[in-house]
Amino acid sequence: MARSTWYYQQSVRKRPDKYADIKTKISQIYQRHKGCYGYRRITAALTREHERVNHKTVQRLMSEQSLKAVIRVKKYRSWKGEQGKIAANVLQRNFTATRPNEKWVTDVTEFAVAGQKLYLSPIIDLFNGEVISYVMSERPVMSMVSTMLEKALSKLRPGDKPVLHSDQGWQYQMQRWQEQLKAHGLRQSMSRRGNCLDNAVAESFFGTLKSECFYLKKFDSVTELRQAVDRYIGYYNNERIKLKLKGLSPVEYRTRATAAA
Repeated sequence: MARSTWYYQQSVRKRPDKYADIKTKISQIYQRHKGCYGYRRITAALTREHERVNHKTVQRLMSEQSLKAVIRVKKYRSWKGEQGKIAANVLQRNFTATRPNEKWVTDVTEFAVAGQKLYLSPIIDLFNGEVISYVMSERPVMSMVSTMLEKALSKLRPGDKPVLHSDQGWQYQMQRWQEQLKAHGLRQSMSRRGNCLDNAVAESFFGTLKSECFYLKKFDSVTELRQAVDRYIGYYNNERIKLKLKGLSPVEYRTRATAAA
């Protein structure tokens, strides 16, 4: 090694780390969100704190600190499927909405804990991805989805008549469900049989919830899981930023859009 090279390397080692403060903030954001933020979302969070840092720099600094986001592997097995007999696929995978309460999606997912089951039924607004209503039950009964719908309907403003999309689950084929929708002027939409991509937003939310909440901890009881899901949905709506919402949480995005209107 050349003498000059040796002295240069020694001087480099003695220089203060110009990214020390940024590294600390990156670590704090990562820990605050329990490892759920990747470098893109952390970059957006830093921007909210008035720290202008390139996303490639954030990616490198995270790598230096061995900070790696929870990554959910996306697996889809789907086919075109048959059109439902109860309702047509009105949504047609058009998951964009121009205003709140224009398009809703719903589904039911299952959790297994300590030999018991817990079912979650949410309604998600496609305008901002906000969970506007949800109910949990230890049995997949009709009252679960009916109560969830009533809670969502109570939040409608005069003139709001959203399209409500679901899969072809038995709950959504019941006369009671259809009567609830008609009574409030909602239009029913259903996925094709066996095609999860037709309800991709709901499926994506379940995947995010399970990877960022359910799979990261061992739950000893259904009660403990209920509490964790309650906390997570509150976090998801109010704190967890989305890049497609300009780095805002769903509630922040809706609040600003409503104020601007």
